[in-house]
Amino acid sequence: MPAPKEISIRTTRRCELLNVTGEAQAFLKEAKAHNGLLVLFVPHTTAGVTINENADPDVPRDIISFTGGLIPKDSDFHHSEGNSDAHIKSSLFSPSLTIIVADGRLCLGTWQGVYFAEFDGPRSRKLWLKFQPDPEK
Repeated sequence: MPAPKEISIRTTRRCELLNVTGEAQAFLKEAKAHNGLLVLFVPHTTAGVTINENADPDVPRDIISFTGGLIPKDSDFHHSEGNSDAHIKSSLFSPSLTIIVADGRLCLGTWQGVYFAEFDGPRSRKLWLKFQPDPEK
């Protein structure tokens, strides 16, 4: 069974979606993965992962813009670090994803991509990947 891998991510803005589909696919190739499940996990409380459209760069931009309006940074939060909006946004996304892998490829829809969601950057972040192969028959 392939060992888990940690990917380092450097974000450049306070809020952004970074396409990490290529990194996930490269991990599968490196792990010689065929069929099973890929788990992606973000070990941070102000970031997450999501799947969404990767064909039009306006979609990630719209997501960041809308969530910023929905949960503004300058709301009347009590958390002393001043990043409660980032905690809420990361909870609305998810710290993890599970994606089916078939024949060594991520099973994503035609327009889908995997995104690292930053809500409290810029920061150095981690993304953990683990491939779980299907049981042998």
